Amino acid sequence: LDYAAAAPFASSQSLADALLTPTRIYVKSLLPPVRDGLVKVLAHITGGGLLENIPRVLPAGLGVELDAAAWTLPPVFRWLALAGGVAPAELARTFNCGIGMVAVVAPGCVAALVERLCEAGEIVKIIGHVVQVPAGGPRVVINGMESAWRG
Repeated sequence: LDYAAAAPFASSQSLADALLTPTRIYVKSLLPPVRDGLVKVLAHITGGGLLENIPRVLPAGLGVELDAAAWTLPPVFRWLALAGGVAPAELARTFNCGIGMVAVVAPGCVAALVERLCEAGEIVKIIGHVVQVPAGGPRVVINGMESAWRG
Protein backbone atom coordinates (compact mmCIF):
# COMPACT_ATOMS: atom_id res chain seq x y z
CA LEU A 1 0.00 0.00 0.00
CA ASP A 2 1.09 3.56 -0.67
CA TYR A 3 0.85 5.95 2.28
CA ALA A 4 -0.49 8.70 -0.03
CA ALA A 5 -3.26 6.47 -1.42
CA ALA A 6 -6.75 6.43 0.02
CA ALA A 7 -7.04 4.25 3.11
CA PRO A 8 -8.76 0.97 2.22
CA PHE A 9 -11.05 1.45 5.22
CA ALA A 10 -11.64 5.25 4.91
CA SER A 11 -11.47 6.51 1.33
CA SER A 12 -11.80 10.14 2.45
CA GLN A 13 -8.32 9.99 4.07
CA SER A 14 -4.88 8.97 2.93
CA LEU A 15 -3.57 5.80 4.52
CA ALA A 16 -0.87 7.85 6.28
CA ASP A 17 -3.37 10.32 7.78
CA ALA A 18 -5.67 7.52 8.91
CA LEU A 19 -2.92 5.49 10.56
CA LEU A 20 -1.23 8.48 12.19
CA THR A 21 -4.32 9.97 13.81
CA PRO A 22 -3.16 11.27 17.21
CA THR A 23 -4.34 9.70 20.44
CA ARG A 24 -7.33 11.43 21.98
CA ILE A 25 -6.71 13.19 25.27
CA TYR A 26 -9.60 12.95 27.74
CA VAL A 27 -8.29 15.04 30.66
CA LYS A 28 -10.51 18.11 30.14
CA SER A 29 -13.66 16.00 29.99
CA LEU A 30 -12.80 13.59 32.79
CA LEU A 31 -11.10 15.75 35.40
CA PRO A 32 -14.28 17.46 36.72
CA PRO A 33 -16.23 14.18 37.21
CA VAL A 34 -13.16 12.56 38.78
CA ARG A 35 -12.82 15.48 41.21
CA ASP A 36 -16.54 15.14 42.03
CA GLY A 37 -16.08 11.47 42.94
CA LEU A 38 -18.08 9.99 40.06
CA VAL A 39 -15.20 7.77 38.86
CA LYS A 40 -13.46 5.03 40.83
CA VAL A 41 -10.62 4.39 38.35
CA LEU A 42 -9.67 5.10 34.74
CA ALA A 43 -7.77 2.95 32.27
CA HIS A 44 -6.36 4.66 29.16
CA ILE A 45 -6.43 1.92 26.54
CA THR A 46 -3.12 2.15 24.70
CA GLY A 47 -0.49 -0.48 23.89
CA GLY A 48 -1.64 -3.67 25.54
CA GLY A 49 -5.20 -3.09 24.42
CA LEU A 50 -8.25 -3.88 26.48
CA LEU A 51 -6.88 -7.12 27.89
CA GLU A 52 -3.78 -5.68 29.54
CA ASN A 53 -4.76 -2.12 30.46
CA ILE A 54 -8.01 -2.68 32.36
CA PRO A 55 -6.57 -5.16 34.92
CA ARG A 56 -3.84 -2.66 35.81
CA VAL A 57 -6.38 -0.42 37.53
CA LEU A 58 -8.42 -3.09 39.32
CA PRO A 59 -7.63 -4.71 42.64
CA ALA A 60 -6.77 -8.41 42.73
CA GLY A 61 -9.83 -10.60 42.48
CA LEU A 62 -11.73 -8.22 40.22
CA GLY A 63 -12.07 -8.17 36.46
CA VAL A 64 -14.51 -7.01 33.83
CA GLU A 65 -16.96 -8.65 31.51
CA LEU A 66 -17.37 -6.63 28.32
CA ASP A 67 -19.88 -6.90 25.47
CA ALA A 68 -18.23 -6.40 22.06
CA ALA A 69 -21.63 -5.58 20.55
CA ALA A 70 -21.89 -2.50 22.82
CA TRP A 71 -19.65 -0.50 20.49
CA THR A 72 -18.69 -0.47 16.84
CA LEU A 73 -15.23 -1.71 15.95
CA PRO A 74 -13.67 1.15 13.92
CA PRO A 75 -13.05 0.41 10.24
CA VAL A 76 -9.25 0.50 10.65
CA PHE A 77 -9.36 -2.43 13.07
CA ARG A 78 -11.83 -4.37 10.95
CA TRP A 79 -9.47 -3.87 7.98
CA LEU A 80 -6.42 -4.91 10.01
CA ALA A 81 -8.23 -8.05 11.13
CA LEU A 82 -9.21 -9.02 7.60
CA ALA A 83 -6.07 -7.94 5.73
CA GLY A 84 -3.67 -9.26 8.35
CA GLY A 85 -5.58 -12.29 9.52
CA VAL A 86 -5.65 -10.89 13.06
CA ALA A 87 -7.97 -12.81 15.38
CA PRO A 88 -10.40 -10.84 17.57
CA ALA A 89 -8.59 -11.86 20.76
CA GLU A 90 -5.32 -10.51 19.34
CA LEU A 91 -7.03 -7.25 18.37
CA ALA A 92 -8.24 -6.89 21.97
CA ARG A 93 -4.78 -7.68 23.34
CA THR A 94 -2.95 -5.24 21.07
CA PHE A 95 -5.26 -2.35 20.18
CA ASN A 96 -7.88 -0.21 21.86
CA CYS A 97 -10.51 -1.44 19.36
CA GLY A 98 -12.25 1.94 19.50
CA ILE A 99 -12.32 2.28 23.29
CA GLY A 100 -9.82 4.96 24.22
CA MET A 101 -10.66 5.21 27.90
CA VAL A 102 -12.45 2.94 30.36
CA ALA A 103 -14.05 4.47 33.44
CA VAL A 104 -14.96 2.18 36.30
CA VAL A 105 -17.94 3.71 38.05
CA ALA A 106 -20.26 2.73 40.90
CA PRO A 107 -23.65 1.67 39.51
CA GLY A 108 -25.34 4.67 41.13
CA CYS A 109 -23.00 7.10 39.36
CA VAL A 110 -23.30 5.78 35.80
CA ALA A 111 -26.13 8.04 34.63
CA ALA A 112 -24.53 11.18 36.07
CA LEU A 113 -21.16 10.40 34.51
CA VAL A 114 -22.69 9.61 31.12
CA GLU A 115 -24.61 12.89 31.20
CA ARG A 116 -21.53 14.92 32.17
CA LEU A 117 -19.30 13.33 29.52
CA CYS A 118 -21.93 13.72 26.79
CA GLU A 119 -22.29 17.39 27.74
CA ALA A 120 -18.51 17.67 27.36
CA GLY A 121 -18.77 16.30 23.81
CA GLU A 122 -17.58 12.75 24.47
CA ILE A 123 -19.09 9.63 22.94
CA VAL A 124 -19.96 7.32 25.81
CA LYS A 125 -20.74 3.63 25.63
CA ILE A 126 -21.56 1.36 28.53
CA ILE A 127 -19.51 -1.66 27.53
CA GLY A 128 -19.58 -3.96 30.53
CA HIS A 129 -19.39 -4.43 34.25
CA VAL A 130 -16.98 -5.40 37.01
CA VAL A 131 -16.99 -9.02 38.14
CA GLN A 132 -15.24 -11.12 40.75
CA VAL A 133 -12.55 -13.33 39.25
CA PRO A 134 -11.32 -16.59 40.77
CA ALA A 135 -7.57 -16.88 41.30
CA GLY A 136 -5.90 -17.46 37.96
CA GLY A 137 -9.07 -16.63 36.02
CA PRO A 138 -9.16 -14.15 33.12
CA ARG A 139 -9.42 -10.55 34.30
CA VAL A 140 -11.06 -9.38 31.07
CA VAL A 141 -13.70 -11.35 29.21
CA ILE A 142 -15.09 -9.88 26.01
CA ASN A 143 -18.29 -11.59 24.94
CA GLY A 144 -19.37 -11.65 21.31
CA MET A 145 -16.08 -10.64 19.68
CA GLU A 146 -16.35 -13.17 16.87
CA SER A 147 -19.81 -12.07 15.78
CA ALA A 148 -19.50 -8.33 16.49
CA TRP A 149 -16.01 -7.85 15.05
CA ARG A 150 -16.04 -10.24 12.13
CA GLY A 151 -19.57 -9.51 10.89
